[in-house]
Amino acid sequence: MRRPIAIPRSQSVCQICDSIIGRRLYSTKPALNARNASRPRTQIEKNGLKAKATQNRPLASAVLPTEKTTSSPRSTRDTLRQDDSTVRPAHKTASEELSSITNMMTYIERGKAKVLSNRRIPPEADVMAALQACRVVADYIMDDTVQPQIAHMVNEFDTTAAELLSLDNSNSAQSSTSSQPATASITAQVKQIIDKISDTAYTVIAHPPVFITPELLEKYVSVQARLGKPETLPRVFQMYASKPVPHEAGGSISYTKQNPNRVANAIEPKVIEKALDTAIEARNLDAAVGIIENGYGTKAFIRNKLLRQGLLPAGTFAATPLAAYVLATNFSDLQNAMDSATATNVAFAGILAYVGFTASIGIVALTTANDQMKRVTWAPGIPLRMRWIREEERAALDKIACAWGFREKWRQGEEEGADWDALREYIGHKGMVLDRTELMEGMDY
Repeated sequence: MRRPIAIPRSQSVCQICDSIIGRRLYSTKPALNARNASRPRTQIEKNGLKAKATQNRPLASAVLPTEKTTSSPRSTRDTLRQDDSTVRPAHKTASEELSSITNMMTYIERGKAKVLSNRRIPPEADVMAALQACRVVADYIMDDTVQPQIAHMVNEFDTTAAELLSLDNSNSAQSSTSSQPATASITAQVKQIIDKISDTAYTVIAHPPVFITPELLEKYVSVQARLGKPETLPRVFQMYASKPVPHEAGGSISYTKQNPNRVANAIEPKVIEKALDTAIEARNLDAAVGIIENGYGTKAFIRNKLLRQGLLPAGTFAATPLAAYVLATNFSDLQNAMDSATATNVAFAGILAYVGFTASIGIVALTTANDQMKRVTWAPGIPLRMRWIREEERAALDKIACAWGFREKWRQGEEEGADWDALREYIGHKGMVLDRTELMEGMDY
């Protein structure tokens, strides 16, 4: 019996794969099975067109619920600059509907290419748009409610080409059965997608002409936090303070070295806290320590804290003598037992003594309070001013110790291992003590 002649295809297999993958978004049924593998290609395309009309929807609308929008188109940049809580779908074109793994990668690569291909200093809006694209895809990938759909997309991405090639094979049922990927393979490919998104965000933020602003840094941290990838956060924190500042003149870009100890180069505490939580959730001790070192432990952060929290008390302390003298002058007019100058001096000395002693007691109580300390405390001999200045650093190390150690209080202090020994040594070099014996439960007698 003569074998039927295969009908020549007008398109390549890759183009067909992209076409069929884009038509079958969010379908819970297998792309092809043993029963429909032998159907003519025209029938497959007909079914795909039906599915396209009912199943395609933009990725942004799947991340968060959105309200019904008008039909006026919105530019991609304006859409990407929306706040994370109000992400809205862009105008419905084929390139904006992220209906497959290939389109997801194209979506983030488009924003990345717009930044990297710019021969001038990229505008902050373009960099923010590229990071927002990574955040949108990250929200979709990491959403637990769409994990079955993600697995189905990966399944389609791997099996469509093999199934189409087997249409002319007489052993189509066996080919379809053997082409189904295992669950472990799907999980590995999802991790590769997450790594790709993380690498894209880092490439954009680390591009030499890109100047890292506080808004860009916060957006980058939110992207990596959503992906659970804290490995690059210490390096980006370091670049935020020390990356050369680009300047454009005469069509060329020059770079100026910046002082990492400037107050303006201090990172916001909420950004550091979010990055630290990401490292702890990912169980990455090196990243957690690096975030503290390049966040709370910098001179810029200390100087910023002195300006934010120490400027008002210092100003009040400086104005106290003047206010005390004015009060003493007024009090001297209310008596007639001594002359006005002597009464003013006595009242002035009394007011200063009262304010000085009371303030000193309050400062000592503030700097020596240890109710908030759990496992990391200050070593004896550390000045009180340094305890107050570096309290955020101590609290962060305390948080790490509680996360890596035993949760049961009666077992704390029994931890072992290379990571725990390295953490204990690092804390000791910082002038702190991990699990001080006299402060542990049951050892206060």
